[in-house]
Amino acid sequence: MKAGKVKVLLLVLLLLVVTFFAADCVFAAEGAVTGDPSVARWAFLSAAIAAGLGSIGAGLAVAYVGAAAVGAMSEKPEVAGKALIYVGLAEGIAIYGLIIAIMILGKI
Repeated sequence: MKAGKVKVLLLVLLLLVVTFFAADCVFAAEGAVTGDPSVARWAFLSAAIAAGLGSIGAGLAVAYVGAAAVGAMSEKPEVAGKALIYVGLAEGIAIYGLIIAIMILGKI
């Protein structure tokens, strides 16, 4: 396995552990709006996973697309507009994850 994939896997595992313990600490004192703390805990965990993995995916996509875009622009400067569109589409992945997280949090 490549070193980059190992780092991403460790980052995702760290994100899951920290999110679970943070949600557990936040909702230990009082119940959430739903009255059932376990429902709110899983809702916050799933919202954090959606936003976190969306951001990680967007970061990886922008890394690959951005490197390819810079390489293409160095050879043909007239492709700069197309390259920026592709980088913008890659950044949209994080926005989709954030929208899903907001939708999840809106239900509790």
